[in-house]
Amino acid sequence: MEPLRCLSRLRHPLLALLAAVALASPASLRAQAAEPNPPLPHVFLQAGIHRIKAEVADSPLERSRGLMLRTSLQSNSGMLFVFENTAMHCFWMKNTLIPLSIAFLDDDGTVVTLADMQPHDESSNCPGKPVRWALEMDQGWFKAKGIRQGDKIGGLSRP
Repeated sequence: MEPLRCLSRLRHPLLALLAAVALASPASLRAQAAEPNPPLPHVFLQAGIHRIKAEVADSPLERSRGLMLRTSLQSNSGMLFVFENTAMHCFWMKNTLIPLSIAFLDDDGTVVTLADMQPHDESSNCPGKPVRWALEMDQGWFKAKGIRQGDKIGGLSRP
């Protein structure tokens, strides 16, 4: 039976309302989950001689969605995850369609840990020590540019 026809048979208005909400919510959530994060404000960072255009994910919602459902990144572009506190911030690749590399950065922008991450991999990627920032780029970007653990990323400003 069609959901709307079922609703019309419910005699109690509260039951009809609850049923409508129950039917609409999963579709609404699926629609929201199927949309990539809209482009976020960006900053320009410096990695050696390389300039990076990084979208800034600095709210819990923006950080939780990150680059999910994006199909590509522009050249020398990525996403900077900004945290209020230095901690062991771990990442996964749920609903992420493109392979990425991540640099975990301490308070002064020093690269603490580099890791490659595969699409849809739900295992955790964690830094070697507490960090304030994480920078995701196309997979292999850091290696191709000669960026290694101990190097600094410039242009960061504290939240």
